[in-house]
Amino acid sequence: MSPEIQSALRPLVETLEALGVRFYLGGSLASSFHGVPRSSIDADVVADLEAQHVTPLAARLQSAYYVDEGRVRAAVLARRSFNAIHLETMFKIDVFAVRRRAYDRESMSRARPETLTLDPSSPPLPVASAEDTILAKLEWFRLGNEVSERQWSDVLGVMRAARERLDQAYLRKWAAGIGVLDLLDRAEADART
Repeated sequence: MSPEIQSALRPLVETLEALGVRFYLGGSLASSFHGVPRSSIDADVVADLEAQHVTPLAARLQSAYYVDEGRVRAAVLARRSFNAIHLETMFKIDVFAVRRRAYDRESMSRARPETLTLDPSSPPLPVASAEDTILAKLEWFRLGNEVSERQWSDVLGVMRAARERLDQAYLRKWAAGIGVLDLLDRAEADART
């Protein structure tokens, strides 16, 4: 993770921790950690946000980010995402309010603290598991009409790098549960080539 991303994430992470909100890093940060590193134009954070977090979260973030409390509230209520633009770096963070599906609760519980930098003084941050990174990327690939080469490449990168340690039963169970089992089968075939 670049120093710019670290700097952009730090105030958000500190705020979520201060509010007692569980969270993890997903998206390209997770796929780069578990698979093939690539540059990213944003960071994805999945957070267990509830309505009572909205006002204190927005208030604490305003000094470091451009963030709109109304959009935060709407995202939390609809279980969607909102943007926080880090003012110093102009780096965009997409914050996703964790959805209510059983799968999303399970993925939250499986995130583990990982060191994402070469700097030993950087604290570990919770990162989506390799399996949950694959599943999330497959779901986004499906939602994007199955045309995103970046999402597909991220999936294959994680599958190839983590092949020996992937929990296949977990992958298949939840791929079926969220409607991407056909994509998982296709990705497994592509990852072998």
